[in-house]
Amino acid sequence: MSEQAVITIQHVNFGYSRAPVLEDVNLTVHERDFIWVVGPNGGGKTTLLKLMLGLLQPAKGRVEVFGRSPEEARSRIGYMPQYVDIDPHFPVSVKDIVLMGRLGNGHGFGRYTREDKEAADRALAGVGLNEMGERHFSTLSGGQQRRLLIARALASEPEILMLDEPMANLDLVVAEDIQGLLHHLNEKLTVVMVSHDPALVSKNVKNVICVNRTVAIHPTCEVDSRMLGDLYRGQVRMVRHDQHAEGEQAE
Repeated sequence: MSEQAVITIQHVNFGYSRAPVLEDVNLTVHERDFIWVVGPNGGGKTTLLKLMLGLLQPAKGRVEVFGRSPEEARSRIGYMPQYVDIDPHFPVSVKDIVLMGRLGNGHGFGRYTREDKEAADRALAGVGLNEMGERHFSTLSGGQQRRLLIARALASEPEILMLDEPMANLDLVVAEDIQGLLHHLNEKLTVVMVSHDPALVSKNVKNVICVNRTVAIHPTCEVDSRMLGDLYRGQVRMVRHDQHAEGEQAE
């Protein structure tokens, strides 16, 4: 892990219609960190991510990305939102969707440069979909669609990749496959991933940010069922994917 801070949050408060959502948040993310943001629904996870992106403004405190405001640094961030509304009947190819990630460069649909198309090809190759550029979105499996949306976030060639619930509604095998992809991308990128599911603890995650109005940061090795039970105010069963039951052999 690098000592260089890429995201700094200091004494941030935020609320909707005077209802507090986040209080006195202090957080530093370093270059090449793999950060897992976890907490109950409504606890403020997505709000925290949107503050890092500059999509929301804090009521109090300061958010900096690469020492600048999130808006100024946005071209250096790739973002995969939780909900993406793509009409399965709309005639759009896999590569067309990835090219949407280049729209922040100041041009519109259908006016992509050779550099844009080469960046889209690299993004598709980076998620293992390099042979599927001409296929229709609706022909992809759920896991392939998730990889495609990650590729769209990568098309802008970011330094930080932020993902909101990238494993939501995927079965365990596919979710672990996506986690493996993110671990590979983390070799070159800082990764910040939001999840509501405390079972998705991976040995690849370096730090866990627990969010439920306030924020606490823990190394992955400190995360246990009791701590998550306190966070979720109930009984939580945690699955460690780097550990195996007695008598079970790792593949």
